[in-house]
Amino acid sequence: MPQEIIVADIGGTHARFAIAVVRNGRVIQLDNQITMNSADHASLQIAWAAYSAAIGRDLPVDGAIAVAAPVGGDVLHLTNSSWMIRPQLICETLKLERFSLVNDFGAVGHAAAWPGDDQFEHICGPESPISEKHSITLIGPGTGLGVAHICRKGDKYHITETEAGHIDFAPRDDFEDRLLHSLRKQHGRVSVERIVAGPGLQLLYRMVAEMDGQQPKQLDDKALWQLASSGEDSLAAAAFERFCLCLGGFAGDMALAHGTDAVVISGGLGNRIAHHLPSSGFHSRFAAKGRFGGLMDQIPVKRFLREEPGLYGAAVAFLKEHEITRPAGNSK
Repeated sequence: MPQEIIVADIGGTHARFAIAVVRNGRVIQLDNQITMNSADHASLQIAWAAYSAAIGRDLPVDGAIAVAAPVGGDVLHLTNSSWMIRPQLICETLKLERFSLVNDFGAVGHAAAWPGDDQFEHICGPESPISEKHSITLIGPGTGLGVAHICRKGDKYHITETEAGHIDFAPRDDFEDRLLHSLRKQHGRVSVERIVAGPGLQLLYRMVAEMDGQQPKQLDDKALWQLASSGEDSLAAAAFERFCLCLGGFAGDMALAHGTDAVVISGGLGNRIAHHLPSSGFHSRFAAKGRFGGLMDQIPVKRFLREEPGLYGAAVAFLKEHEITRPAGNSK
């Protein structure tokens, strides 16, 4: 008989839910997928109940939750949301018998640990496949900036969940020096996530307009991203190119820091812009690491194609934690 796990991927903007169906220790499908606006519900418990009502059934007693926050401590504060989660109360409040709690990008790491080559799309660097011996740096710009490291050995793997998106922003030219100076006046310390994440395009757009002596259009984030990716507006297109440069530089920094063999781009925004990256300055900035430029040119950069990797990966993390499957036993 198939086993069911309720899986949730809780981010700053969206709360995604599904029922993961498991057979022979492998995730075979995700049913009843629903995406909610996190701001429409006051807490995880309320959203959980709303999901049950929406699909019209009781929920499984096993659960896996991926959250946009460091996992540890008595209270989890979501990075870009007002929700708080108390792990010690999860079983009681959500009516679960067993659960796993992972960082949202750590969940994507579980999904990306052992997929086939058909789950990766080439972006830049060598077009060689990611071998099973490769360690992987996983980067996902979205509402925030997710980073995880996947270390694989034999048929085992380990996910290091990080908050590397919150390291200091490192400017590379006069434009970025000016951007950093402006943001430092507002925030004191400036993290990479302020720039290399969805809301960061607004900052880049306004800086481009200021330096060009033009008045920026008043657009929300969604409209600006659409305008930037269309190439119809020169200021928005210039801001988008700068975004790709900053993302490339950060991805290269993470590859060096992890000593990794491959870099994989995921996340909602990462997937939407991936097809723009090969024609942008992403790879030139990725590889521009001085004496290590030759090494960087040997690192493939791929896009992870799996749909809803956070939900799928949360289920895989549950199976791994509760020893229901081998790490290499993920279904494609």
